[in-house]
Amino acid sequence: MMKLQMLQKIRVKTGKIGNIIEIFNDGEAYLVDFKTDDGEYEQETIYPKDIKSIVVEVERPYTIA
Repeated sequence: MMKLQMLQKIRVKTGKIGNIIEIFNDGEAYLVDFKTDDGEYEQETIYPKDIKSIVVEVERPYTIA
């Protein structure tokens, strides 16, 4: 199993995407910051069984035409 890190972006099984803002007991649980539809943020304690995937963003070069 991969060790998750602070500020890593994850998707939970409900479909929400958020960032890990705290790790409890070496990965027994995580405090995750989720952005709500109204632009606010909510925090939720997530357990490893709730995590569907790690979200990886790809950076693409920006060129001026």
